[in-house]
Amino acid sequence: MRPSALNPLFSSALALGGIGPRTIELLKKCLQLPPQIAEPRVLDLLWHLPAGVIDRRAEPLVRDAVPGTIVTLKVRVLKHKAPPRGNHKAPYKVTCEDETARLDLVFFHAERKFVESQLPVGEIRYVSGRIERYGETLQMSHPDYIVAPQARGDMPMLEPVYPLTAGLSGKILQKATRQAVERVPDLAEWQDKSWLQARGWMGFTDAVTRLHKPSQPDDISPASLPRQRLAYDELLAGQLALGLVRLNMKAQPGRPVTGDGHIRKRLAAALPFKLTNSQINALKEIAADLAAPHRMLRLLQGDVGSGKTAVALMSMAVAVEAGAQAALMAPTEVLARQHMETIAPLAEAAGLRVGLLTGREKGKGREETLKRLAAGDIDILVGTHALFQSDVVFKDLAFAVIDEQHRFGVHQRLALQAKGAGGATNVLVMTATPIPRTLLMTHYGDLDVSRLTEKPAGRKPVVTKAVPIDAMERLIERLRVQLAQGAQIYWVCPLIETSDVSELAAAQERHAHLQQIFGDAVGLLHGGMAGADKDETMAAFAADRLKILVATTVIEVGVNVPNANIMVIEHAERFGLAQLHQLRGRVGRGARESFCMLLYKDPLGETARARLEMMEKTEDGFLIAEKDLELRGGGEMLGSRQSGMPGFRVAEVPGFDMLLAAARDDAQLILTTDPDLVSPRGQALRTLLYLFECDEAARLFRAA
Repeated sequence: MRPSALNPLFSSALALGGIGPRTIELLKKCLQLPPQIAEPRVLDLLWHLPAGVIDRRAEPLVRDAVPGTIVTLKVRVLKHKAPPRGNHKAPYKVTCEDETARLDLVFFHAERKFVESQLPVGEIRYVSGRIERYGETLQMSHPDYIVAPQARGDMPMLEPVYPLTAGLSGKILQKATRQAVERVPDLAEWQDKSWLQARGWMGFTDAVTRLHKPSQPDDISPASLPRQRLAYDELLAGQLALGLVRLNMKAQPGRPVTGDGHIRKRLAAALPFKLTNSQINALKEIAADLAAPHRMLRLLQGDVGSGKTAVALMSMAVAVEAGAQAALMAPTEVLARQHMETIAPLAEAAGLRVGLLTGREKGKGREETLKRLAAGDIDILVGTHALFQSDVVFKDLAFAVIDEQHRFGVHQRLALQAKGAGGATNVLVMTATPIPRTLLMTHYGDLDVSRLTEKPAGRKPVVTKAVPIDAMERLIERLRVQLAQGAQIYWVCPLIETSDVSELAAAQERHAHLQQIFGDAVGLLHGGMAGADKDETMAAFAADRLKILVATTVIEVGVNVPNANIMVIEHAERFGLAQLHQLRGRVGRGARESFCMLLYKDPLGETARARLEMMEKTEDGFLIAEKDLELRGGGEMLGSRQSGMPGFRVAEVPGFDMLLAAARDDAQLILTTDPDLVSPRGQALRTLLYLFECDEAARLFRAA
């Protein structure tokens, strides 16, 4: 269970002075809360780091104060001048002085009694704020601080500035975070002492304190020693958690599955292409995992067009050769049916019995499929979330493939695993999104990884050009020539706002425009259509009855029409690199020369221009992914993959890659020498796991 020393940090923020129900509601909007946390805690304030600092250390004489700067002045109060009765626009002024000059403190809509109590005539006060010149007079409007000499120490000379939300004052948040810091207990050090000394890092409590109570302006910088120390703590906790989960899973007995290869030979002969070296290597790694006595933990990462589905089918054939069943789960109906269409002719050639189960299969058809599945008359079941419904019973599920893993939660993966005998189903997760090395380490560090880096022989490169949207008429004339030569075209419309309505409107508008030019050869596909209508439209496009398909990003993943050789992406500057790469991957699958036209609207920002230039330069998805990470950061790249996982709260700092690599090496060394975390450092590391809420790993020690 959680160490009792951490309890003050995990208590509600309501326990802090000055925090009431209204402030709690504002904090919910302001703080980065983990998905499962409904109410802000002291810990959440601790991780809400300053974005800047106000330096109040300048203490000039009044005459020497530079207008436009923030200063702290020692002055004597001379007189109060209230605005004329009934004139609410005029300010309340308090004239002060030191031995060199006078200064007006200016208050709008002031409460007279309050100002008089703060600034009694004849008394000395320290005032801090921005100094300005009004005519010949120096003035300070609404000083940030007014303190008596005996309270001088209460004024922060370096005041942290926190990200806020409407209605939440900086002073309330600052007061709350200071109280949070005071609740940080004295914890045993979990970092290696020599590592701390080499980096010049302080202890955990000192690092947290310096970030919220800086002694130098640079203390709050992401490159500062306190921030780097805490970033490494968070990365080490993450790597340790992934390693512990991995060790735990590997320790659980799996189900060894081996086949004699006879179905795989038939499949290989039926494939329209020769397997690439990376496909062959991936299949060897998967077969070795399946034959092992422990649970399979592997991610198959395939770039667009690298033949990921073929590897999945060949892998599932191992289970069928062993006399068992396999399943392939996709996140959407469109993708599930696409897989079925790709697999069906190959399966038929190899003597495999394949079934399909989605939310649309109902009534007698569904009942028949379930009956055949339970009887063992279906070797491979392809489907969506429908696969893990309670009435879906396999005779003997030994292997499951989950496509586009980031669209499923962990509990869904476990639900599918549980369909096999003893819950020991081997699971292979797949993604068509090339993932940079750093994100693999942080988000998939508990998995072995197989990469498909080659495309089947004969695939031609896709010619990619960025074209200003003003040149659309010339583009349409070029498309007319291509259509006369038998081409088919995808035309993708953007998400203009975060609204399905606006996306749909953009697609409908372009569809109507192109229909005026090309007539009924233009179809429309979007997420708001009924499943049957989507299927009908895709079937018409695949059969070449439609020549142009205007679509939203619903076609981003999985749609395969080999004859389609032109992709037009409208307002390409609005898309991320990874998404542009996925869309481009819909073409270049046939023998015809293929093109991707990136329509953009000037003026382009630096980031948008860099994206389009990268798309023109390369088709290497892994290079593109690294560039996308550089331009956008990891948070947007994996999308909902992060649901159920806290994002980084501290760790996004300069030198992230090096810190992450060091944390991974450190975690591996720790788990090699002290896998149960029973040494003094191991016990301290258990506290670290709880502190950064690595719950999955922490649960492993609750009984210990």
